Amino acid sequence: MTPPTNPGFGLSDKIQWPHLDRLAVVYVRQSTLQQVSDHQESTRLQYGLVTRAEALGWPPERILTIDEDLGKSGSSAAGRSGFQRLVSEVGLNHVGLILGVEMSRLARSCKDWHQLLEICALFGTLIADLDGIYDPSQYNDRLLLGLKGTMSEAELHLLKQRMMQGKRTKAQRGELGFNVPIGYICRPSGEVQFDPDEQVRQVVRLIFRKFEELGTLNATLRYLVSHDIQVGVRVLYGLDKGELQWRRPNRPTLQNLLKNPAYAGAYAYGRKQVDARRKQAGRPHTGCVVKPPEEWLVLIQDHHPAYISWEQYQRNGAQLKANRNRADELGHAREGVGLLSGLLVCGRCGCRLQVQYHRAGGYHRYVCNRAMSDYGGQFCQHVSGTCLDEYVTGQVLRALEPAALDLSLAAAAHLEQDRAELDILWQQRLERAQFEADRAQRHYQFVEPENRLVARQLAQAWEAALQAQHTLRDDYQRFCHDQPKGLSPDEKQQIQQLADSLPLLWAAPTTTMAQRKDVIRQMIDGILMTVVGDTEQVQVTIKWAGGDSSQAQITRPVAKWTQLSDYPQLCQRLEQLTQANLTTRDIIDCLHQDGFRPPKRRQTFNPEMVQTLIRKLGLRSHAATPAKAPLPPPEWWLPDLAAKLDMPTMTLYNWVQRGWVKARQPAEPPKHWIIWADEAELERLRTHRQCPTREILRQRWQGETPSIACPPD
Repeated sequence: MTPPTNPGFGLSDKIQWPHLDRLAVVYVRQSTLQQVSDHQESTRLQYGLVTRAEALGWPPERILTIDEDLGKSGSSAAGRSGFQRLVSEVGLNHVGLILGVEMSRLARSCKDWHQLLEICALFGTLIADLDGIYDPSQYNDRLLLGLKGTMSEAELHLLKQRMMQGKRTKAQRGELGFNVPIGYICRPSGEVQFDPDEQVRQVVRLIFRKFEELGTLNATLRYLVSHDIQVGVRVLYGLDKGELQWRRPNRPTLQNLLKNPAYAGAYAYGRKQVDARRKQAGRPHTGCVVKPPEEWLVLIQDHHPAYISWEQYQRNGAQLKANRNRADELGHAREGVGLLSGLLVCGRCGCRLQVQYHRAGGYHRYVCNRAMSDYGGQFCQHVSGTCLDEYVTGQVLRALEPAALDLSLAAAAHLEQDRAELDILWQQRLERAQFEADRAQRHYQFVEPENRLVARQLAQAWEAALQAQHTLRDDYQRFCHDQPKGLSPDEKQQIQQLADSLPLLWAAPTTTMAQRKDVIRQMIDGILMTVVGDTEQVQVTIKWAGGDSSQAQITRPVAKWTQLSDYPQLCQRLEQLTQANLTTRDIIDCLHQDGFRPPKRRQTFNPEMVQTLIRKLGLRSHAATPAKAPLPPPEWWLPDLAAKLDMPTMTLYNWVQRGWVKARQPAEPPKHWIIWADEAELERLRTHRQCPTREILRQRWQGETPSIACPPD
């Protein structure tokens, strides 16, 4: 049977039986969903190509329609599952003919278009549009198809260029429309004005003022949440477009508000520009990168009324950037006892020091271990955390002393201002609730009494408005009780006494470690620390916020006498005092007067310490110690018990000083320590000597006072 005449394609000798044995694919695509919705005639024309395929001899069961790409741009094959499916079917030798209204429907990119032509030529697939049928394996048809693809891509480029140039020209005049942010409205004439609602404007101004005062986005958000302050937002889309809705504040909203130059009265276009390397397949709105102000395409200042000045907008942006950089460097302040975590920098290698905690939890130190962790080397340097924390804390409290009274008075002024602004917001909320109740009352009163179907609903709405008003009044009464409008003279006097109370507040148990760290980080940008050799001396340089710096030398605890920087002078002086035949007590007094100090940051010498050092240096020969009389069990002389437990004598003496063992001294000299220890006590001491940490942690976990603890290193 002869097929009917096809005015769109016409019969062609290019169609052979091998083509008819394969599929005829009708590819349907439109660039946007709006075109699919508004230009339905084009969609029907493309679907009508099924009839054209039947006219060319393909049975209906061998005609495939691919329409997955409706509403997707043809500028790229990425994200177009229909086009990718088409290429796959051609590559599997399943397709004899591809039908489309025009070449731009298949692809507007030469890369994708020529890839399709190569595959069609390889497998003998024909391509047809309203102008005819083409065989990509023939040179003339291949040339014509290539020209059509190039023209399709050029057409897309011209359309985009014309549209973008028109938008930029309109933006340069400040006439290109944009969605106005919170606190503004756009009049039908295009003029941008303040929101007519007074409460909306009050909240926006409060947000900017609190950020300038508190300095961080999180602190501003916590302030709004703690005082139940909502943000008034104008609906941009939908049936409620233009209506005012009150929503909970959130971090993205505050961040967009602080970064938007519109609040400084500036019209900006091109703040976000597309980076092709960041675009994601199938997502046309991805790849946008925020540019600095000097790279914006259009910037018109004093374009509309402003909430803040341009200088304040720049300060806010710089503050947000500084907060982000500082958070990346320091991390979040945690509850660990190391106050200076994230602030210390090694003066030798420039790396940041880490905090190491003792396994029992009672000690910590700052360690530069980058060489060990990265290269398998040794510790660069380390210092006890307690001594460094005490020094920096003293410096911070001392730095606050001159400005403490001014800070107190400023705090009082801020409290007064905050309470006044919050009271204004509460009055506005009460006024709005009164208006809603009055409007619901008017609606109820205007309805005909006989119309009970409507009257019941209006009565419920009126009751709900009255209940909301009553609840809001109760909340306001609680606010007035908790937040009085003015400070009493006693409260002002207490605030002025804050200068003398800073050390007490710092040491108060209610002040957390995270709060102390936040105070230190607000005042200090960094601390450079260098241990002088292997001695007890540590050079500390504090870099204060604002650019100033201070230097000092502190003393760290060391374990050995030889680590003392003045150890040679100490030995020489001790030799002179020993040759003068002074008593041990006189030697100690002379050493204290000369400024010598023992290791481990102890402030005074004791007789045992001096005698041990003298014997170690061989400065005084001493007679043999007479043998001690044996003690009845279960009592032990201290050295004998130390030998029995296989532990240093000094460690056992340290336990005696701390009251961890039962010990006594004879009434008459020599007053050597005698320790009571039966078999059970010996077993307990051995257990704590071998593994004390687990028992200590158990006792602390159960709320008990540890009976014994790890001796210091």
